[in-house]
Parts: sequence; C-alpha cells; structure tokens
Amino acid sequence: MVVEVVSTNWDDDYYTKQGKYEGIGIPEYWVVDYLGLGAKKFTGNPKQPTISIYQLIDGEYQVTQFRSSDRILSATFPELNLTAEQIFQAGGLPT
Repeated sequence: MVVEVVSTNWDDDYYTKQGKYEGIGIPEYWVVDYLGLGAKKFTGNPKQPTISIYQLIDGEYQVTQFRSSDRILSATFPELNLTAEQIFQAGGLPT
C-alpha cells in the first residue's frame, strides 16, 4: 500500500505515480488531496478535499473517491471505520 499526500504538483500524484504503482503491482494506492488541488474529475465540482483509493483489479486500478462524511472503504484495511472528514480533522484541517 502507498499513500500520497497531494501538493502543488498534483498531476504527479494522480497520473505519473499512479502509472508507476500500477505497473509494479501495488495493490492499493491512496491519494489524499486535503486542499482539493487536483482537477475537478478528482476533487469534485466545486472542488473539495478528497481521498481517492485506487485498488488493483485484474492489473488495472479502479478508483473510489471519498469526501466529507463518506466512510472510507479499503480492501487492505476492511475493518477501518473512519470517514474522509475524520482523516482530514486528524491532520488539523478545518471542516
């Protein structure tokens, strides 16, 4: 599992690194975009803090996005009981 925290070069996290991780078979890849910096297709419209979880299925990533009160669903941590909002709050971000 890999977790990337998005910075101003967000395209690396959403495109470049995703392709590399998929190529080497990382089973689960999280992109934590706590400022909603990525493109609208990643962070919604209007843009908002988003956690994108990519799961490797048949050699390709399938993505699920989580925002605000969405409960995080992870194949790596199936018993995880946190929402996106709780993760952002733990990082000291206002909600």
